[in-house]
Amino acid sequence: MEDYLQGCRAALQESRPLHVVLGNEACDLDSMVSALALAFYLAKTTEAEEVFVPVLNINRSELPLRGDNVFFLQKIHIPESLLIFRDEIDLHALHQAGQLTLILVDHHVLPKSDTALEEAVAEVLDHRPIEQKHCPPCHVSVELVGSCATLVTERILEGAPEILDRQIAALLHGTIILDCVNMDLKVGKATPKDNKYVEKLEALFPDLPKRNDVFDSLQKAKFDISGLTTEQMLRKDQKTISTHGTKVAISAIYMDLEAFLQRSGLTADLHAFCQAHNCDVLVTMTIFFNTQNEPVRQLAIFCPHAALRMTICGVLERSHSPSLKLTPAPSTHPHLQAYLQGNTQVSRKKLLPLLQEALSAYFDSMKIPSGQPETEGVSREQADKELDRAGNSLVPGLSQDEEEPPLPPTPMNSLVDECPLDQGLPKLSAEVIFEKCSQISLSQSTAASLSKK
Repeated sequence: MEDYLQGCRAALQESRPLHVVLGNEACDLDSMVSALALAFYLAKTTEAEEVFVPVLNINRSELPLRGDNVFFLQKIHIPESLLIFRDEIDLHALHQAGQLTLILVDHHVLPKSDTALEEAVAEVLDHRPIEQKHCPPCHVSVELVGSCATLVTERILEGAPEILDRQIAALLHGTIILDCVNMDLKVGKATPKDNKYVEKLEALFPDLPKRNDVFDSLQKAKFDISGLTTEQMLRKDQKTISTHGTKVAISAIYMDLEAFLQRSGLTADLHAFCQAHNCDVLVTMTIFFNTQNEPVRQLAIFCPHAALRMTICGVLERSHSPSLKLTPAPSTHPHLQAYLQGNTQVSRKKLLPLLQEALSAYFDSMKIPSGQPETEGVSREQADKELDRAGNSLVPGLSQDEEEPPLPPTPMNSLVDECPLDQGLPKLSAEVIFEKCSQISLSQSTAASLSKK
């Protein structure tokens, strides 16, 4: 793989036609590995001297935010320096020069910013429901499996099994296991085809790591933020709302609030983040499990504008539906109010309407007619649907409005520009896992209390 990727980077320096295998804009592990493995397969099985280049559909600076990607690349011994990112290749210029052919993997509709590239799409390989209105008029292969890497594995083993070495097998094997939640039958994410190709890879390479070890290490890396800067932590899992030009960013961070507030240069970092992202308010929800394995949520509201900060804090403190049961926590940082959140069932999804209410209250107090707050980039209705879809869970016991979907899970859709696929399959997130574990913990403690009575 290393020699192949070095050749790809060298090809970028030449003026020649390129076949680009492009993953989705989420660039989760499935998208990255599928692009790498499919491009490698196409390069090895095409007789003509055509160049197939895998491109990760994010800027290079975004890679550290994807902890499982970084961890797995290091584990499999693929140097990040050999990878090609979206900001390192001008696809639009290549297309205008008549030198671009696109193969889409793990998505099948380009966002508005890439609409001009649609006519360059020659093939699609995806594992999510097809959107007929927006799908390119080319060869489209779509099958609803748990992982797109399963379809790539199938293509390799049916077309040219001799090119499959242990390194590529390990990439595909680990990705399918992570996407299919360790092939757990109770979770029901893995389809028969996912199971079939995991077993085939294990039969071909008996020394592949055990499934539990692979899943546990990748899952841990996925939510590891220890190596991130404050700005990267805040950006890793962020949503925004805005009204009347006032923008609120809400970030979920998986660590203790006390440890977060003790980060060196935090105040300057928070100011810099707000300035860089044009935010007037930054709300941070920290999430972790304590030593008794009980869920803990905490809040920090950072806002240099005192009146706006006080309005938001007041709305959150007085809220009864839901009640956050907030207790002020010590903080030495100016413009920042910290809280311990007694009601751990109030997730960020449930916090958003309260923040929207706070913005309305603030503008009402300023005698400005309050408009309908909108999630940045999408309508309020779409934002609500997106938040509701986040109910995909690793564990049973879902609430009625977060019912387990009948289809396999999928990573965050790359198509974020009002695409009908936004109605599609939900993504699996750390916050959702946390919330479901919290619900189970609460139900178990309630059951225990009733049995004692």
